[in-house]
Amino acid sequence: MVAISKIATGNGHGEDSPYFDGWKAYETNPFHPIDRPDGVIQMGLAENQLCFNFIKKWVMEHPEASLCSAEGVNKFEETALFQDYHGMPEFREAVAKFMGKVRGGRVKFDPDRIVMSGGATGAHEMVAFCLADPGEAFLVPTPYYPGFDRDLRWRTGVELVPVVCESSNNFKITRAALEAAYEKAKEANLRVKGLLITNPSNPLGTILDRDTLKGIVKFINEKNIHLIGDEIYAATVFMEPEFVSISEIIEEVECNRDLIHIVYSLSKDMGFPGFRVGIVYSYNDAVVSCARKMSSFGLVSSQTQHLIATMLSDDDFVDSFIVESKEQLFKRHKYFTLSLSQVGIGSLKSNAGLFIWMDLRKLLKEKTFDAEMDLWRVIINEVKLNVSPGSSFHCDEPGWFRVCFANMDDNTMEVALLRITTFMHKHNEAMVPRKLCRRASLKLSLSRRRDDFMSQNMMSPHSPIPQSPLVRART
Repeated sequence: MVAISKIATGNGHGEDSPYFDGWKAYETNPFHPIDRPDGVIQMGLAENQLCFNFIKKWVMEHPEASLCSAEGVNKFEETALFQDYHGMPEFREAVAKFMGKVRGGRVKFDPDRIVMSGGATGAHEMVAFCLADPGEAFLVPTPYYPGFDRDLRWRTGVELVPVVCESSNNFKITRAALEAAYEKAKEANLRVKGLLITNPSNPLGTILDRDTLKGIVKFINEKNIHLIGDEIYAATVFMEPEFVSISEIIEEVECNRDLIHIVYSLSKDMGFPGFRVGIVYSYNDAVVSCARKMSSFGLVSSQTQHLIATMLSDDDFVDSFIVESKEQLFKRHKYFTLSLSQVGIGSLKSNAGLFIWMDLRKLLKEKTFDAEMDLWRVIINEVKLNVSPGSSFHCDEPGWFRVCFANMDDNTMEVALLRITTFMHKHNEAMVPRKLCRRASLKLSLSRRRDDFMSQNMMSPHSPIPQSPLVRART
């Protein structure tokens, strides 16, 4: 057999992670309410499907945004022909404006610094390629998105060094943790080229406060290393405190801006992962120039650019969408976490993202990662839910799981919650005396729980959905 490259055949993609194994279990037996009612429900995909009807309405009202309509076909030839890999000017201007609005209008972005890429995956690889040589390293606070092991490492040869964050202080990034990771890299003879932060966090669903961000900027300036701010969940903050971008912090503190870079996309904030709209925004001219050359390997299609430019140039739509998205995420998050709490499952307090960081530490037979994997296999194979174990996010403590709540309709969510409720009742029956167990079985049914949720929020069938504090403050 003819050999192919070591990079292609190596395990750099990271497919041996339980994070991807869960996806495979879902793909083998996907849930369908009629065809596969006993299938696996996908709760490992951070996808935002809660505003599709809102977006569809705009698409129906603006047929000119599509090149394949009578209203838009006059733009077909112009858009179908070769486009400069700088990107359409109207596309870059619209994205820059949207990025500013998502950050509350407190900062502006220069369209000439917008560099396109094929989703955030391509954007991260692009930044890693521009900033580091093979064998050099980035620090990454834990827990972090499992795809980073693929995106930043596989084809670039860059190493990732975990910055260990702990549940005892809600996984906050501390100066001590940063220094410890930096020294560990030095001991391993790794040259540290940068620090990658995800804000809002995936998988925690939390945001970095202003003081923490200032401390991070101070750290990278002292070490003279780059800072990559992954801000792809910026518009998913649905409760106070508000999101603070690294772009705001560098306006407030002294900083070498050549060290600051932002990765953004429309996959999470708009719910458009299939459009593959990734963005690198760098304050470093050399990085912008290099990244733009690389963007030819992962351009956003001109048809997508045209649609996005038209949509994001509609100020009324964008303003309404941002409010609507926060409302829907707040409503789903509140109902989901309330439902879990009623069967004894807690989670890290969060105010952003498309997921929760679920705490199942008390269900572990022992405090080990082997026990975490045993519990995960039960959840995948018996409860039939694809949730992601904390070990796949490089979490330093066993028993945490990421659970996505925005990628399904209400009915599928109810099925998932019913399965969780049944699982917890079985677990409680095995752990407590039968008399106490009978009392536990009297907990609220799912339908009753929904009624309670509605009444707590004073909702009748004709009432508006409860507003998050963040949205109320703005309306």
